Amino acid sequence: MERLQKVIAHAGVASRRKAEKLIVDGKVKVNGKTVTELGTKVSSNDDVEVEGVPIDKEQPVYYLLYKPRGVISSVSDDKGRKVVTDYLPEVEERIFPIGRLDYDTSGLILLTNDGEFANLLMHPKHEVDKVYIAKTKGIPTKDQLQQLKKGLTVDGEYLKAVHTKIMSTDGKKNTAIVQIILHEGKNRQVRRMFDALGYPVDKLKRERYGSLDLKGLNAGDYRPLKPFEVKQLRQMAEENVK
Repeated sequence: MERLQKVIAHAGVASRRKAEKLIVDGKVKVNGKTVTELGTKVSSNDDVEVEGVPIDKEQPVYYLLYKPRGVISSVSDDKGRKVVTDYLPEVEERIFPIGRLDYDTSGLILLTNDGEFANLLMHPKHEVDKVYIAKTKGIPTKDQLQQLKKGLTVDGEYLKAVHTKIMSTDGKKNTAIVQIILHEGKNRQVRRMFDALGYPVDKLKRERYGSLDLKGLNAGDYRPLKPFEVKQLRQMAEENVK
């Protein structure tokens, strides 16, 4: 038996907090009867409906995708562009990406049908390392990179890096390869931070997420996460939000 809001969250319908509100608002039925009590527990044999739509009792699944550039971090696109789920055609469950990578950014992105797990990782205080490699137009100084660690305000939003490091430079082409580690996942954060310094990002790739990396994968490849990897990510996030 599991709490009703947890079952709804696991199905990817809503976050646990949103699921609780749906229950209180009388929008959830169990075996045809409206339930408003948050302590309600259900089993796999119970039929659960949210706003009149039955939820699928799928087993949770977890995948890692090496997203190519020019792909939308979504399950659909009204302009007909490729989306991340196009690269996992054999997966039958209704998976969705955890967070997003920009259209022009490549690299590691996670997909799941476990809404609770996704919301845990996206919690603003989870502090899971996200490691990016950026190719910049122009070569930033160490002092300028230090500014990214101190944090800066861009368009009224405070943006901050955990770590920055110049990996290599090309004096003739006037470019640099910079490693930058974030805990946040704000919209176009890396590009906006470097733009603010005056060094536009030409290419951007997320190489690592927590303990996960892209080893053995080419752009467009994916693999299921191993159970210990899921457990590791969950523990990492839970420890940091306490």
